[in-house]
Amino acid sequence: MNQTSKLLQPRLALVLSSKSPWRSALITLFVLQMWLLILYRDTALSMVHIWARSDTFAHAFLVLPISLWLIWRQRVTLLRVRPESENSPLLFAGCIGIMWLLGSLASVNALTQLALVALLVLVVPAVLGWAVTRIILFPLGFLFFSVPLGEFLMPQLMDWTAKVTVFSLRLSGIPVYQEGLQFFISSGHWSVVEACSGIRYLIASVTVGTLFSYLSYTSTKRRILFVLVSILVPVIANWMRAYLIVLLGHLSGNKLAAGVDHLVYGWVFFGVVIFSMFIIGARWFEPEVLPSSQSSSSSSIQPLGQIKPLSAACIFALLVSLPPGALLAYKSTGVRGVAALNAPQALASSWEIQRSVLPSFKPDYKNPTTEMNQIYAHKDQSVGLYLGVYQRQTQDRKLISFSNSLVASQDAQWNQFERGQQAISAGDSYLNVTTAGLIKSPSPGAAAQRLLVWKFYWIGGLVTSNSYLAKALAVYRRLIGYDDDSVVIVIYTQDDQTGLAAQVLDKFMQDNYAAVNSLLTSVVNN
Repeated sequence: MNQTSKLLQPRLALVLSSKSPWRSALITLFVLQMWLLILYRDTALSMVHIWARSDTFAHAFLVLPISLWLIWRQRVTLLRVRPESENSPLLFAGCIGIMWLLGSLASVNALTQLALVALLVLVVPAVLGWAVTRIILFPLGFLFFSVPLGEFLMPQLMDWTAKVTVFSLRLSGIPVYQEGLQFFISSGHWSVVEACSGIRYLIASVTVGTLFSYLSYTSTKRRILFVLVSILVPVIANWMRAYLIVLLGHLSGNKLAAGVDHLVYGWVFFGVVIFSMFIIGARWFEPEVLPSSQSSSSSSIQPLGQIKPLSAACIFALLVSLPPGALLAYKSTGVRGVAALNAPQALASSWEIQRSVLPSFKPDYKNPTTEMNQIYAHKDQSVGLYLGVYQRQTQDRKLISFSNSLVASQDAQWNQFERGQQAISAGDSYLNVTTAGLIKSPSPGAAAQRLLVWKFYWIGGLVTSNSYLAKALAVYRRLIGYDDDSVVIVIYTQDDQTGLAAQVLDKFMQDNYAAVNSLLTSVVNN
């Protein structure tokens, strides 16, 4: 039996005794955390479902065991501190409960999941006190890596990967023609998809790198520096990986680095780079300063006074019960039906339905309550109009979502090659719309087809192109007693790159926005 075990035995026996404040505090802590998981079970289960179905966040299954192990490593220090219940965490718990409620009303998974983990962490200072919390601050903070967060970075990472890969190929003397996330070289056609973004490498590197810095260093400066390196290295490594895979495929006539090999080579390269990063980081290893045996000797053990953390625990349990109760009360109110969104045969100024005028296109918006996608023509001008209505939004059916876009990343036909903003007139008012250029993969012997697309959101009669503002408006309407009826409006027309396409869409908006607004008002107010 080693010296540490001998020193721990008296204190562990004291913890297990019926009069120990540690025993009562730990029981209270466990009960409160179970209460939280019961109250917020839908949020907790949504996290587990994401871990199970997504390779990007599969590591989250290991976060809790690692955190518990890190806490166990501090047991010698912890047993020298007396747990004291605190009242100050109650204020934070109330604020975080409101954050969870707003996240639920807005159907923002990341916000509700962050709130749940924050509440689970706050239980510790509420029951055990800040002195105990400071000792295990990193293990508690490490729990936030269980939140499946980071996919919002994917579009930017994909864009950077495409630009760096094309730039590197040109430096290598290989001619490249780029259309957004797709590029063409003499040996074939390549496309940057979600798996090429490097988000998996980045999240894995940051998680492991943060743990490594905590275990390997004692100075805050070195820990922060290594975490920054663990962010930068996987991003650059992913750029190198993408370039080398394309180069290898080009030089081998696409016999290598294709299909499954594409992913295998990527992970092998990433593993080598990250392993090298840890080997280099280990050169500056700082040994951990362990508690002295004198301060941990059995002779220094003093009887710990009995405390009563039940008051703070009961208030905490009550506070965290209010947000789920408020959400349940809101959901119990009557649900209005939604009228079918039937496309009118004609809009203003003789814009009438026509078929087979434009290339087949439908925005990739999932699970709308009701939708329509119709083509209208006036003289020699043709415009497609898509309306996607979302009512009583939930986690599975919401307008503002990473999974909703004009073009899916795996779309075999359409590719988005540009994006921007433009101020337009809508009836008597002006608004900014999101603009996008789409190109359809041509069939052999056929010319490429292009679309100019304008998109904006309609929330209870208010319009915006900003996704965050649209989400905030929907939440605000819920808070003041209205439904969160939200609509995405997409108009599109064929683009011949002469600048006339923008004029066609502008003409359509001036002529028909009032009619579209009236149609949506009648649908959501049904």
